[in-house]
Amino acid sequence: MPAAIPDDIRAMISEPIFFHAATVNPDGSPQVSVVWGGLDGDLFTFSTAEGRAKPRNLRNNPRIAVSFTPPDNPYRNIVLNGRAVAIEQHGMNLIDRMARKYTDADSYQWSQPGEMRVDISIEIDRITG
Repeated sequence: MPAAIPDDIRAMISEPIFFHAATVNPDGSPQVSVVWGGLDGDLFTFSTAEGRAKPRNLRNNPRIAVSFTPPDNPYRNIVLNGRAVAIEQHGMNLIDRMARKYTDADSYQWSQPGEMRVDISIEIDRITG
């Protein structure tokens, strides 16, 4: 059953803060990277590129933990535990929206030639912190 997202955490996620997404590599070791993220309803979403570790790991094992520290309280750590419920190629829409949130640019400026963007949707099972 999805966790209810408290209003204060929902408000923090809507801000341009950096999230640390932790997935599980095929050998069982952790893989962590910084992502831009946000909410689509009750799903936490972020964009990455095909060929990177996150989509590969989540297709193999959908479990993920996403953590962040509120800028106004560096001693608080919030962790969203859940699982990927969608790993889909939807073009540049999500990453462009994130670029507006994080950089005020109209579109994402760092795509590489031939890069295929992958949108990840996470159903949050538990929130701690």
